Amino acid sequence: MGRPSGRGECAAWETCRQSECGVGFMRLTVFWERMADHFGESYADSFARDHVMAGLGGRTVHQALADGWEAKDVWRVVCGTMDVPYDKR
Repeated sequence: MGRPSGRGECAAWETCRQSECGVGFMRLTVFWERMADHFGESYADSFARDHVMAGLGGRTVHQALADGWEAKDVWRVVCGTMDVPYDKR
């Protein structure tokens, strides 16, 4: 996986977006939609680049995704860390 592209996605976004993900997976497009819904369109990327979370092993969202974490697992950590309301999970 590569470096974040600057559009709010990791470099693997295009690949995952075009593939069919199975049950239990979260597409990165859905992940970024949920991030934007909770944090706002412009702050979601800033949060993902700058906020280091213990639940991600001391990584940011972008680092965790680049290191191969599943989007659903990253989203779960974000939800738990930032108290995302249940209806937005």
